Amino acid sequence: MWSGPRNISTAMMRSFGARPDCAVSDEPFYGAFLKASGENHPLGAETIADMDCDWRSVLAAQSGEAPVGAQIWYQKHMPHHMVGPVSIADMPDHRHAFLIRAPERVVASYRKKNELRRAEMLGFAQLRRYFDQEADRNGNPPPVVDSDAILRDPPGVLRKLCTALGIAWDPAMLSWQKGPHPEDGVWGAHWYDKVNASTGFGTAPQDIPKLEGEYAAVAEECMADYEALARFAL
Repeated sequence: MWSGPRNISTAMMRSFGARPDCAVSDEPFYGAFLKASGENHPLGAETIADMDCDWRSVLAAQSGEAPVGAQIWYQKHMPHHMVGPVSIADMPDHRHAFLIRAPERVVASYRKKNELRRAEMLGFAQLRRYFDQEADRNGNPPPVVDSDAILRDPPGVLRKLCTALGIAWDPAMLSWQKGPHPEDGVWGAHWYDKVNASTGFGTAPQDIPKLEGEYAAVAEECMADYEALARFAL
């Protein structure tokens, strides 16, 4: 599952992780991204120290057998982390899906957790490029889900996603245990407070946030890429 930050991506990881047949991975390329880019993220040094930061060995691990014999392996990836020698093209045996969220919501949430200097930090353009590459490779658009739609109707949209991925729907995906989970990255101590307080998907989204100045400009820069993907949303 490819998505940008602040996009219920951890809640989706929790949802799939609640399935008894599913293992999950939390942003396995994050450490390599931080080490290569020099980006100053909260708990960045701790993340680098805790993770495999070699692009190709991470790719090899993510392309191997699923952990503990799981039938399904849900991998939470962010395209803007892929600034090294590997990309979605190096994962031809994965089933790829894309999680999107209105740029205004992403910007409003991200600015509370980290400095937002440019649109590239949110990954919309690269998410669209990866979608286009996968659509060209397969001859059909891969599944896209919008976080607003999921929050309005979790069982309905998740059922459609499972069908699109060729896996069985499991109602266990609607709830999970409260608190941090063993699979969480060390950065979860900064980023995951809201999902750690939850036991299921949140309430339906409210009105689109009103942004001003540079934040409104960042959201506007991301809008065309979001709308291009939203046309394919389940």
